[in-house]
Amino acid sequence: MEPSLALQAAVRARLVSSSALVALVAAVNIRDANGLPAAFPCILIGEGQTVPGGDIARKRHEAFLDLHIWTTESSLETSKRIAGAVRAALIDTNWAVTGLHVADLYVASSRFLRDPDGKHSHAVLSLSALVQEVA
Repeated sequence: MEPSLALQAAVRARLVSSSALVALVAAVNIRDANGLPAAFPCILIGEGQTVPGGDIARKRHEAFLDLHIWTTESSLETSKRIAGAVRAALIDTNWAVTGLHVADLYVASSRFLRDPDGKHSHAVLSLSALVQEVA
């Protein structure tokens, strides 16, 4: 399996199992989707990327995943609260990912944006993970 796809499934599972996060965003609204959201608040699992590591067997990778947080608000407060709950949900270092050993996973960056319509806010959390394929 492509490492970013395996990581995406594990991240979603971790997010929907967080009661603190699901209190802010319904589990059904945490999904892999494209385009503008239909329901608010939501977390859309967005773009992924895998970069090969430096090992000769080409089994190590750095995988990236973007999470897009959308809310209906003119401020950024709820977006930041949701981002904090996402961070808390991802802190645990024991990851069960089929076919991968996750050596490290963290939020590499957070950006908080006001939508030009004045009714929505949008945050982008970029995740980075060091992974190794396992048999």
